[in-house]
Amino acid sequence: MQAFAPGSITAVFTPLADGSGSRGVSVATADGVRATVSPSTATESAVSLDGTETEFEPVTRLLDALDVSATVALDSEIPVGCGFGASGAATLASALAANAEFGLDMEREALLDAAHRAEVAAGTGLGDVFVQNVGGLVYDVGNGRERIDCDERIGYTSFGGIDTASVLGDEALIDRIRTEGTAALADLSATPTLVDVLARSWTFARRVDLPTDRLVETIEEIEAAGGVATMAMVGETVVGIGPGTGEVLANETGVANEGARLV
Repeated sequence: MQAFAPGSITAVFTPLADGSGSRGVSVATADGVRATVSPSTATESAVSLDGTETEFEPVTRLLDALDVSATVALDSEIPVGCGFGASGAATLASALAANAEFGLDMEREALLDAAHRAEVAAGTGLGDVFVQNVGGLVYDVGNGRERIDCDERIGYTSFGGIDTASVLGDEALIDRIRTEGTAALADLSATPTLVDVLARSWTFARRVDLPTDRLVETIEEIEAAGGVATMAMVGETVVGIGPGTGEVLANETGVANEGARLV
């Protein structure tokens, strides 16, 4: 059985004090991850990514939680480990596919919760699956998650990854992220635009001292051309919209207004 989940770009986030998730604003991407799940005759599950067997902790944690032994083939259209929520997309897609393949008959909310718990336990995400579940521009400023459709084209270039677990495990950095993330979300419009979200994100990123020199240089080049850009949280990846992005950024994707699904 196959399922697809869109990727997601987190613009601003602030982790909850108990470590169970986060508030913030993110956008789902049209490119994502496809998971093909089939029963395994082995006692332990096996995961491959783009044809190569790999350790993929959130997916194996999910399968253990569902009490199934499976072979999972992941095919990713987005960079892995670079701020596109690939681990969340892989885990959510695997949950939907495993539920159908093994006839588990679990409610979608239960599958979503299982995928989220696996991500948190693996240290690979704090809520990406909730964005990928519904698609669109998703935001939570403290009053619950809301979403709106969005039709922007998004340019991006990835220079590499930033280890999510190391960021989430740095208490001093997390304290700064909570402070600056809360400030960035404080007066977010009830109907935010992606332009405003990316602008807030770049201010947030600089205030918590996350950008590398080449991120700063690339984003300044886009801003000089009249576009808006930021870094994907958390990766050494520039995402932008508007003038200059087509010339400066190597790749393009759209916004996925539909969430994860069987295919």
